Amino acid sequence: MKFLKLKSLFLAAVVLMSACKKDEDAPVVDPNANAILTLQTGGTITGVYKKTTLNIPEGTYTLKGYVFFEEGSEINIAAGAIIKSDVSDKGALIIERGAKINAVGTAAKPIVFTSGKAVGQRMPGDWGGIVILGKATTNRTTEPTIEGGIGKNYGGTVDNDNSGTLKYVRIEFAGIAAQLNSEINGLTLGGVGSGTTIEYVQVSYGNDDAFEIFGGTVNAKYLIAHATADDDFDFDFGYRGRIQFGVTLRDPSIVDPADAGNGVECDNDGTGTLATPTTRPVLSNFTFIGPNSDVTTSKNHNFANRFRRSSTFVLNNSVLIGWMKGGLSLESDQTYNSLVDAAGTSEFKNNLLHANLDSYRIGSVTVSGALAATVKTKVEASATTTLTAAVDAKLTDPFNLVTPNLLPATGSPALTGAAFAGDLTNSFFTSTTYRGAFGTTNWMAGWTSFIVKGAAGY
Repeated sequence: MKFLKLKSLFLAAVVLMSACKKDEDAPVVDPNANAILTLQTGGTITGVYKKTTLNIPEGTYTLKGYVFFEEGSEINIAAGAIIKSDVSDKGALIIERGAKINAVGTAAKPIVFTSGKAVGQRMPGDWGGIVILGKATTNRTTEPTIEGGIGKNYGGTVDNDNSGTLKYVRIEFAGIAAQLNSEINGLTLGGVGSGTTIEYVQVSYGNDDAFEIFGGTVNAKYLIAHATADDDFDFDFGYRGRIQFGVTLRDPSIVDPADAGNGVECDNDGTGTLATPTTRPVLSNFTFIGPNSDVTTSKNHNFANRFRRSSTFVLNNSVLIGWMKGGLSLESDQTYNSLVDAAGTSEFKNNLLHANLDSYRIGSVTVSGALAATVKTKVEASATTTLTAAVDAKLTDPFNLVTPNLLPATGSPALTGAAFAGDLTNSFFTSTTYRGAFGTTNWMAGWTSFIVKGAAGY
């Protein structure tokens, strides 16, 4: 670490002493001062940062162990920085309430968080992931503790809380299981507020969820979940933010053997209580690409959308194809009623939907009678088209895991049919005529990386 700025003579002595320590040592910073540090290229990010600003220039760095930025601290990461997890002391970056992360890459110079193993040996779960905790409201009566063995609380009453900016960021091979059935996700957001900016983030080959959002009001655009083992997008505990332009691209050979991988899994909470605020993500312009394959390794690939446990939702202007077991699955009375009742608050409109088995499902098993038919009638009356086959969406090359092209081809029904009304009139949303995440411009170009599995890993 290199000392940048004198706050006081005392602080200078403290920080200079920190700069002389070995990179692998935890930072030594006066907890009552506002220190500004710059990590030298090739250095190690480790320990706990108290009321400290840590600047990470372009270069390659090591993330060692669980690294905490406490309230009043900030980490600023420059475009082009590459942060690799230590192989033996697997890393995780935790931004606590009142702290900030500003990881602002560019399309030409994305910021990459990845495994510390050599190419060809990297695997899902090689390290933890990124965890951001904020002060926005949840539907818990007491402050919840974030999963993954981190031991930190989140949530509060500040719905416009600002935890910083993530832009042009890739997160690869995350999802270490710190505790049994409590993995860290690629990007975990707990009680994160709407003042936070999250755009152009790709999570690839995560061992748990790609994006999991617990409560809060954070909004996001241009998100990609690639080859996730569990769920691509998971919403819980009263999340009610907005997301536009999302992609899920499943690898048939990657799925959690003990769970079921979905494009969206959404709960009000783990037991389906009616706690408020109710989980209600507002989503538009998603392209959900399922595995479109039924080989042995893909048996746990599940539904494009799994809304359950009293959650509500808006999912409009989207394309959902190639899902093994189902397209739209509604798994509680409250969730079902929120869509089919005239006064319900859920929407599934202007979509193109295909599933290899059942496009519409009620409960944990398919119901062939009135309930599933009611859902189909309801959504088709709201300009959703149920497709006979995945190819009917006429996307250019959607199941290519190496160089996917998700743009609509000539004559695709996805080129038209979008509508922006109700919740989608909010100024956050960009009005489009096309359905799905893409029109004629591929916003994934340049900054993303689609990795394929070889004989010895990735």
